[in-house]
Amino acid sequence: MSVQTPQNSEPASPATVSLPTYEDVVAAAQRIDGAAHRTPVLTSRTADERTGGRLFFKAENFQRGGAFKFRGAYNAIARLSPDARKRGVVAFSSGNHAQAIAYAGQLQGVPTVIIMPQDAPAMKVAATKGYGGEVVLYDRYKEDREAIGRKLSQERGLTLIPPYDHEDVIAGQGTATKELIEEVGPLDMLLVCVGGGGLLAGSALASKALSPDCRIYGVEPEAGNDAQQSFRTGSIVRIPVPATIADGAQTTYVGNKTFPIMRALAEDILTVSDAQLVDTMRFFVERMKIVVEPTGCLAAAAALHGMVPCKDKRVGIIISGGNVDPRALAGFLAG
Repeated sequence: MSVQTPQNSEPASPATVSLPTYEDVVAAAQRIDGAAHRTPVLTSRTADERTGGRLFFKAENFQRGGAFKFRGAYNAIARLSPDARKRGVVAFSSGNHAQAIAYAGQLQGVPTVIIMPQDAPAMKVAATKGYGGEVVLYDRYKEDREAIGRKLSQERGLTLIPPYDHEDVIAGQGTATKELIEEVGPLDMLLVCVGGGGLLAGSALASKALSPDCRIYGVEPEAGNDAQQSFRTGSIVRIPVPATIADGAQTTYVGNKTFPIMRALAEDILTVSDAQLVDTMRFFVERMKIVVEPTGCLAAAAALHGMVPCKDKRVGIIISGGNVDPRALAGFLAG
């Protein structure tokens, strides 16, 4: 479909942008079948008692590469022409998209170059290199990762696959919610973490097709509420790099492709504090015996801390990833 972009939105874009549909999500599910894991849906009696609802956790921390990002990365690379596959791809990411592109490229025989911030978690940098990705480091507070990506793309003939503002990436991310609803049935509410909006946009497409009455909420860090500001004002708002432990959501603006979808289909964007994220990490470790990274806790934190009423509702929650350094996890839990 084609929709008008919001007035005064940033960055600049053409008057119309081509957006993915639920049919693209279905096609992506077929494309990644056998490559991406069909991750489990977990439940917790303690979480249900704490919220008064029936919570279903889609555990993408068990996805290949440790996060939902593998879905969109694999789908995007699989769609490349033979010539583009031979030349390779370039991506920029604080970690999970980096690992996903490198891993998906390795599986499909496509060379990958990944632009990562110097302060990215060491575990994520090591994993990206381990998957065969060529890592290029930059200073996220002084340099523009998109400009670096465009330059490398032009100089080396690489296809740029951004972490969220890409039709095939959005469609791939939507497959997680497609699986969730197919397994547990219709939902009253769906909570999804928000960085650049790829997961929320894809999830919204799947949710509205399979569970039309479901109310969809994005959740982002309190310190970096650019999506919330954008959603409520109607145009894309840029912010400085936010100081938050949710490193996967340290984006400074949502995408020109993700924003129209999330604004059309979501109810609102909520925020949670870093302290609430730490409490949620502790809940997952102590009560559900799983490791979830801070960004992966965003949606669950909104439910567990009453940011949206869950009482007597069937609530889907996307646990987006589990790539947290063990030493950092120990520090969070001990604090």
